[in-house]
Amino acid sequence: MEKTRNCFKCKHYYITWDGRFPNGCRIYGIKTKYNPSAEVLKATGKECFGFEEKPVKNKH
Repeated sequence: MEKTRNCFKCKHYYITWDGRFPNGCRIYGIKTKYNPSAEVLKATGKECFGFEEKPVKNKH
């Protein structure tokens, strides 16, 4: 079984206003109840191609 990406670390991930589907992906244009990359893998059989790690914020 393939491992899905951690969408929480991706800059394309966002939290939606829809309580039924709180997880969103701007690359794929989806909202889901689950990890968006898991939905992509389930639907296409391929790992997410758009993952880009969020930049690290500096703490001053």
